Amino acid sequence: MEIQAKNGQTILISPYKSTDFNHIQHLNELEGWTGMLKRSAETREAWQNSNIAYVAVSQLEVIGYLQIILYVCELLIKKEYRSYGIGQQLIHNVHSLYPNARMEMLASSSSHTFYEHLHFRPFYGFRKNYIE
Repeated sequence: MEIQAKNGQTILISPYKSTDFNHIQHLNELEGWTGMLKRSAETREAWQNSNIAYVAVSQLEVIGYLQIILYVCELLIKKEYRSYGIGQQLIHNVHSLYPNARMEMLASSSSHTFYEHLHFRPFYGFRKNYIE
C-alpha cells in the first residue's frame, strides 16, 4: 500500500520481511533503544513471530515500523476462586514458558493493585479500536 506523507513523499507500507530486520535494528539504534540491540536474537525471533508487522519504506530505505506482539488481554478468575493465587500462577507458568517475553498487562482501576503486587510496573499507553 502506498501513502502520501505530509511532505509530499510517497511511502510504501509493506508487510515485514526477514530482510528488513537489520534496517529495523538500525532504527532502534538511532532511537537509542539499546535493549533490542543487546538482545538481537530474541528481537529477531519476536519479529518472526509477530502477529502483525509492517514497515514504512521511502526510496528503498526502511524509515519506520509497526509491530504487534501478543499481550495479555484478559486475565479472569471466577469470583469465588480469587485470592487463592490462581491468577498469579497462571501468569507465572505462562511467563516461565516464554522467559524472555515482555509481558504487558492491561489493568482496570480494580485490578491494578494485583499487578503491582506481582511487581509489574505501570506504563503509559493508549487504546483505540479501529471502528471508534
